[in-house]
Amino acid sequence: MKVIKWILRILPFLYMGAIWIMSSLPSNHFVELPDSALDKTIKESLHLIEFACFYVLLVLAFLTRRGPFTVRLNVICAVIAGLYGLTDEIHQSFYAYRSASWFDLVKDVTGIVVCFYFIQGALFKGRFVRLGKVLGYVRGL
Repeated sequence: MKVIKWILRILPFLYMGAIWIMSSLPSNHFVELPDSALDKTIKESLHLIEFACFYVLLVLAFLTRRGPFTVRLNVICAVIAGLYGLTDEIHQSFYAYRSASWFDLVKDVTGIVVCFYFIQGALFKGRFVRLGKVLGYVRGL
């Protein structure tokens, strides 16, 4: 169980590194679909998922530590994820083959807010019972 706990603690940092590296590369570096409109739509929608995943990884990491996981700590996880989204947009602005926009940041934050709603409900409001059980399991590691 200690191994799982430490993996969960390290994952957010590895994920941050992956985001940083991918933001440094052209958007078609890994994959480019033949239909350019579909390719662009899928890649643009990934903003919603990318930073939501980062927020969830932060929550999981903090759940493995001693002490209570509070509403305040949950908000801090969301803010950290949002600030990293802002940092990512600034980082992308330095590359000619990448773009940075406020709209991308809004998509990043929207994904975070959706996950925040579910995690907040599961941990502090008695909703989303199955999710609460999974998060409780992680807490017990």
